Amino acid sequence: MIDCDLPTEGRNPRTLDVDTLPTLEVLRLINTEDATVPVVVAAVLPEIARLVDVAVESLRAGGRVHYFGAGTSGRLAALDAAELPPTFGIWGRVVAHHAGGPGALAQAVSHVEDDDEQGARDAAEVAAGDVAIGIAASGRTPYVVGALRAAAANGARTALISCNPRTPYGDEVEIHIALATGPEVISGSTRMKAGTATKLVLNSFSTTLMVRLGRTYSNLMVSVNALNGKLRARLVRILIEATGMDARTCEKALAEAGGDTRVALVSLLGEVPTARATALLEEADGGVREALQRLRSA
Repeated sequence: MIDCDLPTEGRNPRTLDVDTLPTLEVLRLINTEDATVPVVVAAVLPEIARLVDVAVESLRAGGRVHYFGAGTSGRLAALDAAELPPTFGIWGRVVAHHAGGPGALAQAVSHVEDDDEQGARDAAEVAAGDVAIGIAASGRTPYVVGALRAAAANGARTALISCNPRTPYGDEVEIHIALATGPEVISGSTRMKAGTATKLVLNSFSTTLMVRLGRTYSNLMVSVNALNGKLRARLVRILIEATGMDARTCEKALAEAGGDTRVALVSLLGEVPTARATALLEEADGGVREALQRLRSA
């Protein structure tokens, strides 16, 4: 039974005749609805910024960020967490917990989202000082609520990303990112606008988090190691872009750095040996700009 108290479950008055339209008109209708999503996300940027700052503080202190979600929300969270290691070279620090476990990522297991006790069990590994982020279009998925309550009891800081600004559970967390996406093109199909908004928020949150942690230099990915030929070629191009030096010089620096792009970059820009560049980066918690600033002020 559809719960019309939930904004995402109501009928969209703009799409009542969607099943009578030609194919192209259906697509235009969906596209028009999708175009409202970035505006919705723009309205919650201050809350996302707060969450980024909380997560930066946690990760710098040795903590972790945990995502909790079910269904589409959980799959989007798992995707975001899975893409951070190859993109930013950060491993095991942002983790996703999906209701039903790995098997539910590929095949929907509907009943698991109602298990608040499983959410609490999955949150058992959340430690004091960690950040627990629940993702639920309805804002009240039992699995997510159970996980957030258990995480809070463990001393973690908590946030909720939902498409229900009125959910009472928003008052239980430190930060509620409330996305007013409204009713879907097809009532209750929250893989659409709600899912798109959630992905935009997660992408914005995690990317900004990585930038703030110094995992980029300018707008370049410099925290990726040369694990194969394709990556090595990409990283040489990044070094060329960042330094303006020739390919041979960048290749040599990358090889001397053992494939660590940040070490190579600090070595090239700072004109210091690899060992010195490594030490500077350790002092700067891995941030290239911070390492270079330390070098210049030494």
